[in-house]
Amino acid sequence: MSHKRIPKRKAAIAAGSVAALGAAALLLPNANASQTDAKDAGPKTLKAADASDLASLLATQLGDAYGGAYYDAAKKQVVVNVVGDNSKVADAVKKAGAVPRSVDNSLAALKSAARTLKTDATIPGTAWSVDPKTNQLRVTADSTVTGANWNKLTSTVGSLGSGMATVKKSAGTFKTFVDGGDAIFGGGARCSLGFNVTASDGSPAFLTAGHCGVAAKQWSDTQDGAPIATVDQATFPGDGDFSLVKYDDPNTQANSAVNVGNGQSVAINQAADAAVGQQVFRMGSTTGLNDGNVTGLDATVNYPEGTVTGLIQTDVCAEPGDSGGSLFTQDGSAIGLTSGGSGDCTVGGETFFQPVTTALTATGATLGAGAGAGAGAGAGDASATAGAEPSDPAASDPAAGDQSGAGDQSGTGDQSGAGADQSGAAGDNQSGAAGDNQSGAAGDNQSGAAGDNQSGTGADDGSGMVSSNG
Repeated sequence: MSHKRIPKRKAAIAAGSVAALGAAALLLPNANASQTDAKDAGPKTLKAADASDLASLLATQLGDAYGGAYYDAAKKQVVVNVVGDNSKVADAVKKAGAVPRSVDNSLAALKSAARTLKTDATIPGTAWSVDPKTNQLRVTADSTVTGANWNKLTSTVGSLGSGMATVKKSAGTFKTFVDGGDAIFGGGARCSLGFNVTASDGSPAFLTAGHCGVAAKQWSDTQDGAPIATVDQATFPGDGDFSLVKYDDPNTQANSAVNVGNGQSVAINQAADAAVGQQVFRMGSTTGLNDGNVTGLDATVNYPEGTVTGLIQTDVCAEPGDSGGSLFTQDGSAIGLTSGGSGDCTVGGETFFQPVTTALTATGATLGAGAGAGAGAGAGDASATAGAEPSDPAASDPAAGDQSGAGDQSGTGDQSGAGADQSGAAGDNQSGAAGDNQSGAAGDNQSGAAGDNQSGTGADDGSGMVSSNG
């Protein structure tokens, strides 16, 4: 897309609108700066972005004794589940800088139980993920799972044995969210742009939800507008929910940032794996900015369109139109792409995201823009972020807002199908929806989803912003 079409100001494209002002206030620079204890051995305080690295290292070293790990946000420590009471293993965990915790189930046993569920209880409207905090599988059934299907699910869970899994009913229905964010439009559907990337051939591109990529081949940054990008790869359903969409204009400049509105954006500097217990932010044009915590990993979700595996489960809310939008951390780490879920941002619910690290590996893309792009957060936005101070409430919208952008997009469901509605609904709505609310992002922004509004990402923004939940 030409420079004219995507002003540098808007090229910051990220994923959505900003609705929750309170969440934005949490995105303060260096709030989670990592620290190192004076002692070489024993629990170390770490920022959430480093938690998954330590957990992965210990998982390799502990083998069958490893029962999963999670991040204790209050203490900024990594808690590692150790099967049994092996003091030598516990000492090894302490020496590595984590906190050992004795549990009954190994991660291998929990994954085996998940395979049993996949074989015997793949029922539309169900989902499960490993929850290291309870050392069990978290099994969820939406409101459509009743009668014989409910009985089949509960009996299968019971066959796994005591203490292996818990079943919970969700009031909503699992669906993808095709609408929202710094919106992108294609084939009657609306989605959000997740993160700008550089494809393996060096061309500018962006990542969004796979169910958006299979819903339409070409995407525009304005409703009924001329296409600006074409789907190169798309996976959905199956081993993920992600798509790589290349800008039609090879000279497109799109920053590696998430646009949170009001001329503010959060610079995205790396891709990172999620850790259970870490705080994350989601940005979407329908619901704006929302925050929450990662509650499960390697989640399997049985959408009406098919089963998707390898997702991140969170308690961040999302609604139609948020599909494809970005999930990130306050320190600028790209974590996920909104896939789907149940509930909404009024009553809450479960939301699922495609891990960004997996999508990058599968597509061969690299996070960030190519030549000429990605240098700042766009229009000086990101910089604003750095200026805010923890004690300054105002920082909550503009600056902080940025980083937060990661809201709820997790919603599950129909994103793809949802089509233009929800998100589109936004037009001015969404943004307007948030009006100024959405972290200010709203106002012009979100709506921009529809035109210039969406967080300024508007029309031109689509530039990669495309975050709608689709």
